[in-house]
Amino acid sequence: MNLILLGPPGAGKGTQAVRLVQDFPIASISTGDMLRAAVSEGTPLGLKAKSFMDAGGLVPDDVIIGVALERLRADDVRDGFLLDGFPRTVGQADALEQDMEETGRKMTAVLLIEVEDEEIVRRVSGRRVSKSGRTYHVEFDAPKHEGRCDIDGSPLIQREDDKPEVVRERLSVYHEQTMPLIEYYDERGLLRRFDGSRSPTEVHDHIRATVATLRLEDAL
Repeated sequence: MNLILLGPPGAGKGTQAVRLVQDFPIASISTGDMLRAAVSEGTPLGLKAKSFMDAGGLVPDDVIIGVALERLRADDVRDGFLLDGFPRTVGQADALEQDMEETGRKMTAVLLIEVEDEEIVRRVSGRRVSKSGRTYHVEFDAPKHEGRCDIDGSPLIQREDDKPEVVRERLSVYHEQTMPLIEYYDERGLLRRFDGSRSPTEVHDHIRATVATLRLEDAL
């Protein structure tokens, strides 16, 4: 099975990716992991990506596409993959589709986790982190003593990426660059929608049932 996880930042894609690869024997691939691996291995594309990352710039589409397609030819991907964070644009999706046609593979489904913008802002901006890296949430998982870590007593901070204005900017980029993929994959009959406002377990149960059904259909 070849799957893509789609949804806004903070929708819980990472959580669902971890659970799905425990359910099904496929490789989980995130854009961040993919880039870090290419840089660590010192591949030509990895070194090219590193030059942009070191300069604090965005890695261009052609480099991202090159690194992704290179990763999808690795041995551990032969039995299928779950992509999180790629493709992010229609151009990347076109490149992926062409490569899969050339290598005789097909996409099984695109799993869209839908969450309203304000709920995303509420979720992400409420996160607080301790010095040791333990994460809390002011509403959903508050510490026993406000502003202090339960384990080491260190002050809790809000990361820059979690501030409401930064979250809204990331959502704006998602709407502009990534949301067109919803129509792109819907037109191809690949899109499956999931209500990301539900609990992670409920979302997982729904996704797992859908993927299990697709797997059975593939086997027929």
